[in-house]
Amino acid sequence: MMKLLNWLLYEVHRWLGILLAVFMFAWFSTGIAIMYSTPTTQSRIQQLAHAEILMPQPGWLSLGDVWERSAEQRQAAAAERRVEPAGNAEAASKKTIIPLAIADARLLRMAGEPVWLVEDTRGMRFALSAVDGALRETSAEQALTIARNWFKAEGAEPVVLSYLEAVEKPIILRNQDTLRPFHHISTGDGKELLISARTGEVLHASTRLDRALYWGGNWLHLLKPLEAIGLGEYRHSIQLGLGLFATAASLTGLIIGWLRWRPGFGGRPTYSQGRTQPYREFWAKWHFWSGLLGGSIALCWAFSGFLDTNPGKWFTEENYGRADLSRFLGGELPAAMRDWRPEYQTLAADGREVVELGWRRLGGEAVLFADTRDGQHLPQTPNGASSRFGEAAIRDAVQRLAGEAEVVSLEELHEYDSYYYPRHHQGQAEKPLPVRLATLGDESGTLIYLDPQDGRLIGKFDRSRRVFRWLYSALHHWDFGWLYYRPLWDAWMLVWISFGLVLGASSVVIGWRRLKKALARKKQAVPQGLATARLKTENAS
Repeated sequence: MMKLLNWLLYEVHRWLGILLAVFMFAWFSTGIAIMYSTPTTQSRIQQLAHAEILMPQPGWLSLGDVWERSAEQRQAAAAERRVEPAGNAEAASKKTIIPLAIADARLLRMAGEPVWLVEDTRGMRFALSAVDGALRETSAEQALTIARNWFKAEGAEPVVLSYLEAVEKPIILRNQDTLRPFHHISTGDGKELLISARTGEVLHASTRLDRALYWGGNWLHLLKPLEAIGLGEYRHSIQLGLGLFATAASLTGLIIGWLRWRPGFGGRPTYSQGRTQPYREFWAKWHFWSGLLGGSIALCWAFSGFLDTNPGKWFTEENYGRADLSRFLGGELPAAMRDWRPEYQTLAADGREVVELGWRRLGGEAVLFADTRDGQHLPQTPNGASSRFGEAAIRDAVQRLAGEAEVVSLEELHEYDSYYYPRHHQGQAEKPLPVRLATLGDESGTLIYLDPQDGRLIGKFDRSRRVFRWLYSALHHWDFGWLYYRPLWDAWMLVWISFGLVLGASSVVIGWRRLKKALARKKQAVPQGLATARLKTENAS
């Protein structure tokens, strides 16, 4: 039995290594590009920094007016798009009817025209004119104007813009299907923008370097080429299988390394000439040492990458569905939010350049914020609106979300914790402080993080998601404790990726040699088999 297990250990590692050698080397190589790539979708801070000055004018319509006037157009547009927004699949499977209402509304200028950008409770987003209430879509000419204003906000010299094409599904954007198609615009110096034809929002802005890091990083790392050749539906299954095999290959290799290492401690025997490992050949030695020293981290990366595919739906969804969010917001649209008409004279902005006004609601309460170009989020207090949501409004909203579960506690955090923290390239706009933490009395002890100022749901962690945070994010991104801080994080990652590159490169060389030998033996066996058959025929005759 021991001989069989030993034989199986080596055979599994050998043939999985041959199968995965190129993939492992590619994963480690692309990991370096991912470390220094930027998000492919623009953050709120970036969008505000490039937005047009708002300057509200008398006569602009209220949110309630544009919502009522655009009802037929919105219904027709939603049917035309024929896209199920993210978060609606679960509601559809349970045949849950989500009441149609306004979830989020922002007033801003697009190509000089004032528009209300409205997202409804079913996840559809629309641009509605603040002048006549009509549904607005962005033409190619308007997209060029938006792009021109975008680069002007950067303080750059006037640039020559080129309209490339209208793109339905750009690979570089994720989860934006309800906003397609996108206007693809470029400049002479290699910068590119993707602008939604539905809302006029700039969703992607990049330089040549940004795109090079994406194509050489995430695109390859996540097997996105499969989508480019029409195999996107199989990408998840292939990722799952490769992750499982990579975990098995890393584990068996680590076991073999420890079994074959003879450090000579306590006078125990070593290999000939005092060697602590059995190999003399160059690539075999490098494979042994890189695996022995870096194999544990390689195993962590392989295993966590496998878990990221959520095999068997072991882990719950990261975010709440649309039906849950609709309950969280409550039913009625507060009168202050519905009837307010924007006026420049009433804005409290301390002389800053206001580029956006946004309404948020919870139950019967509504708050209005003026967002400035420098990222300030300034509360406004028109008639009937509060500067921030009250304790009762937040608790009631959480209770609607929790259903029958009890809201055990609702506290305010002034520091990040192990589950709520900004990832690299995130800041206060994405992960603000202070934050409200609600703890539910359900079986999973669910933790809910909310922005106390505007009531946004920022994070949800039930027991399953907390386990996932440590088994995936901690073991894949190493974003915990002192390892989280740069440049220590960079040094940690680069050291172990270097071991992985050596391990992957040596696997490619050794695997290719082993494969050539196996094929050569097979070729030799074929002529011998023919000769034997010919000899038997001659003897028979």
